[in-house]
Amino acid sequence: MKFAYYPGCSLHSTAKEYDDSTQAVCRALGIELEEIPDWNCCGASSAHATSHELAVALPARNLGIAEQMGLDVVVPCAACFNRMKSAEVAMKNGNGVAEAINAELEAKYTGRITVEPLVEPLARPEVIEKLSAMVRKPLCGLKVACYYGCLLVRPPKIMGFDDPEDPQSIDNIARALGAEPVEWYYKTECCGAGFSLTRVDMVHKMTHDILLRAKKAGAHAVVCACPLCQANLDMRQAEIEKIYGTTFDLPVFYITELVALAMDLPGTRGYFGKHMVDVASALEAIGAGEAAGAKEEASAAAGKS
Repeated sequence: MKFAYYPGCSLHSTAKEYDDSTQAVCRALGIELEEIPDWNCCGASSAHATSHELAVALPARNLGIAEQMGLDVVVPCAACFNRMKSAEVAMKNGNGVAEAINAELEAKYTGRITVEPLVEPLARPEVIEKLSAMVRKPLCGLKVACYYGCLLVRPPKIMGFDDPEDPQSIDNIARALGAEPVEWYYKTECCGAGFSLTRVDMVHKMTHDILLRAKKAGAHAVVCACPLCQANLDMRQAEIEKIYGTTFDLPVFYITELVALAMDLPGTRGYFGKHMVDVASALEAIGAGEAAGAKEEASAAAGKS
């Protein structure tokens, strides 16, 4: 399985741990990633807020290069996936958009390749089966709130990925690792990342509600697939706790970090040093789950003897 890899701006900067864990996990699973050469920013969110033509042209340039590579594109960042998929659909809709955009591109995009979010190949049944067999340290005892955000699955007619109301791809990956996804109703709510600089008050309210619902559902941590969501829920958590006079203590992981942790890949613990919320409570939950499981196994063995 081989893909053209589009890391996007965040994974080469503020979300480096997402890129590192993605690369490590894909290598271990035999998923080959070839980074798109000379890729450019997808335009989220300044381009699509100001110019429809630019919002299509920026991702289309990357798609054209990937088409020359002869590979479908895989994108870890939900925001980048949203823009890349939107451009793919716009270029394929036959109303003259492709002709106008391709006239300005050296590498033309003719629709021969497609775009998928990273969690799509990771959640394929055959990959889930392989992943389950490669887990060395099951995440037993860890309850996670799988958070998809609003950009990974919406608008559904364009994204065409998972269930837009109750997606399960990240949940299924988490289960394969031994973790327990909690039932909650905010998994596709917006965290307000687009208003991070202009309406911080709105962002505080939106992220507070997501964290509150995850905590009430019994989660030890939130797991996501978007650098914007991870930054909002992780980086703002301390200030939200001060504003609302509460304590969440909810680490926010990228799904690939948990996969790497369960597979016991080298360097995994180093990713967590980049997090703002200490991950110790989540790791302790895993340890408690392992201890309980060992106790149950010992009791069962004693009963048989």
